[in-house]
Amino acid sequence: MEEIIKNSVTGKESIVVNTFTNGILDPEAPMLGPLKDGGIIKADTAPGCWGPMITPSLKGGHEVTRPVYIENSEPGDAVVIRINTLEVTSVATASGHDSFNQGCFNGDPYVAKHCPKCNILNPKTREEGIGQDSVRCIHCGTPIVPFKMEHGYTVVFEKDKSIGVTMDKKQAEEIARKSRQYSMIPEHSTQHSILLFAPHNLVGTVSRLRPFLGQLGTMPAIKIPDSHNAGDFGTFLVGAPHQYALTEDQLEFRTDGHMDIDIVRPGAIVVAPVKVPGGGVYVGDMHALQGDGEIAGHTMDVAGTVELQIQLMKGRKLEGPVIFPLVEDLPFLAKPLTEEEKTKARALAKQWGVNEIENSAPISIVGTGANLNIATENGLGRAARLLDMSIAEVRNRATINGAIEIGRLPGVVQVTFLAPLKNLENAGFLDLVKEQYNVS
Repeated sequence: MEEIIKNSVTGKESIVVNTFTNGILDPEAPMLGPLKDGGIIKADTAPGCWGPMITPSLKGGHEVTRPVYIENSEPGDAVVIRINTLEVTSVATASGHDSFNQGCFNGDPYVAKHCPKCNILNPKTREEGIGQDSVRCIHCGTPIVPFKMEHGYTVVFEKDKSIGVTMDKKQAEEIARKSRQYSMIPEHSTQHSILLFAPHNLVGTVSRLRPFLGQLGTMPAIKIPDSHNAGDFGTFLVGAPHQYALTEDQLEFRTDGHMDIDIVRPGAIVVAPVKVPGGGVYVGDMHALQGDGEIAGHTMDVAGTVELQIQLMKGRKLEGPVIFPLVEDLPFLAKPLTEEEKTKARALAKQWGVNEIENSAPISIVGTGANLNIATENGLGRAARLLDMSIAEVRNRATINGAIEIGRLPGVVQVTFLAPLKNLENAGFLDLVKEQYNVS
């Protein structure tokens, strides 16, 4: 894979990405590319949460793709990311609710993993057998996983990846012994498979698949562990006792690429802020499915393939991601009005002497923070500044024409509502809403 030459002016039409970061998003690290405006990124993605969580050498809690440099992009721009395709390649995965394994980390179990016996930070590890002690320090052989699974499950997917069924102890252990074969972890990924744990607390439970991307965004303007590139997980870095500690002010350099929002799936459009030269588009943490809130802390992380189309939006400064979801993923009140509804509304308005009704279209603004209340305030403020409204107006519109939806606990939300076309046009989004919602 070719790395960029700074100030290169020869962008590529498409780039294939099959290598990964070590869990750290570093704006000083070389990117792949450059990619032309309008170009295509095709990527293999590795499972996001549990595998990296039990792999001490990975320093960020996830394992995302190496970022791609977008030609001519500069801080203060935005990149439009269209999710063309997404395919789950894992045959099986495992997940569950976690608890911390004290003694195996320094302050942050996602980031600062260390061996409890030889005290080496982020040591390399080997696999020995199966179960929750199967990942061991390569130096002393001590089991080293900073997380235990309190209640978990192993799930196998149907061939067409529409349905999954959880396995019993015998089948989970059989799968664990062939963990990489079933997880389909990409060649250049360094994580251990969570299938090694062979969890089996749920047996015969059926779930529908609706895959999406938990990580999709751009490079933050400061070095941040990948799973912490959001306002909720990012707060764990403030004053942390390890090398990736940040101040409250430095947390503003994040780009909120770690959203875990289930509408970030094929057909959706994500607009992400550019905070470093080249943007640095990266992707990962594909989920087979997730209920809003990801209430267990984790869901079914899978390997997969994705195709993204990238469009540069010059001069559109953003504080965080903006999403234009598929119509079926919008809250009931935020769906575009039908022609029948518009006809009824015009007749009612005329009856009461109102000359015209408002032309509007959906928009979803991501807000993040230490908890849901702070995340909601963050999203409301971002929406107000982006669309030149008061926060009070945004609150009203999100109440009568939209909703506040929970992406992830403890603090990722979507502020989604129907916004006037004139405000969307002034914000630079009119062409996108016309494309996505066929409004006029």
